[in-house]
Amino acid sequence: MTFAIRFAIQEILDFLPHRYPFLLIDRVVEFEPTKRLVAIKNVTINEPFFQGHFPGYPIMPGVLVVEAMAQAGGMIMMAEIADRDKKLVVFTGIERAKFRRPVTPGDQLRIEVDVLSFRTRAGRIAGRALVDGKLACEATLTCQVVTRERERRAHGDEPAQTGSQEPDAGVE
Repeated sequence: MTFAIRFAIQEILDFLPHRYPFLLIDRVVEFEPTKRLVAIKNVTINEPFFQGHFPGYPIMPGVLVVEAMAQAGGMIMMAEIADRDKKLVVFTGIERAKFRRPVTPGDQLRIEVDVLSFRTRAGRIAGRALVDGKLACEATLTCQVVTRERERRAHGDEPAQTGSQEPDAGVE
């Protein structure tokens, strides 16, 4: 059964911490909680990655197509988390990624993700990205829910100190 729950961009921003230029979902057209999500990414020549990938032959990097699938899966997870402003869903694995055709400016990427396993702290999804009904990419992705720590760096280091540890030379 497909649910007619849809999300516009402002609602997507409530679920995902990603922002320009790294938010890769423009709209959610289908959503079945804990089961399935279908999202749309409108691919335009204005995307910053097209400047260098590749000049004269713009192709959306495959890793960004996979990231779009991960963001769609992250929305499924975040929808179930009450304190989502204190959590992040992070990518922990990519399996069986296959790229079938290039994604280029003007394409509309239809991102379909189906939940393979779902727990409150981790998930596994099967993702597909299609253009004009044709498969462009597919992969199995895993993710984990972690606590968002705003003040500390992600790898646990203390924030850098702003003052010098050394006394000024020549000061009496």
